[in-house]
Amino acid sequence: MTALFVSDIHLDLTHESRLRALDRVLSDALQANADIYVLGDLVEVWVGDDDDSQFADLVRHTLGKYGKRTPLYLMHGNRDFLFGEKFASDVNAKLLEDPTIVDLNSQHYLLSHGDAFCTSDIAYQQMRQMFRSREFQENFLAQDLASRRQFAQNVREQSQESNANKPDQITDVVEDAVRDALKQYDCATVIHGHTHRPGLHDLGEGLSRYVLGSWERCGWCGWFRDEFTLQCFEIEGGPL
Repeated sequence: MTALFVSDIHLDLTHESRLRALDRVLSDALQANADIYVLGDLVEVWVGDDDDSQFADLVRHTLGKYGKRTPLYLMHGNRDFLFGEKFASDVNAKLLEDPTIVDLNSQHYLLSHGDAFCTSDIAYQQMRQMFRSREFQENFLAQDLASRRQFAQNVREQSQESNANKPDQITDVVEDAVRDALKQYDCATVIHGHTHRPGLHDLGEGLSRYVLGSWERCGWCGWFRDEFTLQCFEIEGGPL
């Protein structure tokens, strides 16, 4: 089995090169007959499936043309937790729970966006719980699009200011939380994003953590063929 894993692309209209690079990466996945897994934060912000902006239409078009031709799976991140069943239907994708177990070459892998493992960041976890609640989402989606966009912009600015003052050990995952999840779900390896700290980590006890990178100076993708490999590439030039 061949699979492509990406996360933390943070698409928006100010980074059009990322959208072009994503198109190339998904094209490579299609040619390789790979299943595609997007593990959260595909976009910088998503205010609801009824978003009628040019940007939202570009995202639908880009994903949709691949979702029609190869299995496409989406997991919520902290930026796009409002992706709903309508958006998934629009792009021919399946929404995944966080975490989700997948079988790759007869081995179980745990997939997660990764933010649930950042248990030292108490304020973030409280905010995450609020934003993921049905009550918040129903109230938020009942507002008009302009109000939702303004709220999202305010939250984004507050988040950037808050994170700038937090040490790395607060914003990174707690490896004991990762180990606990792997044991709970009877998996040896987790693949996640969120932290923007790509790498392959040995957790001991036969457990591993594979971290996807954010698309900033370069793009990152994880390929599973016979084994998992992590690749970076120039966003303007496309995958290496």
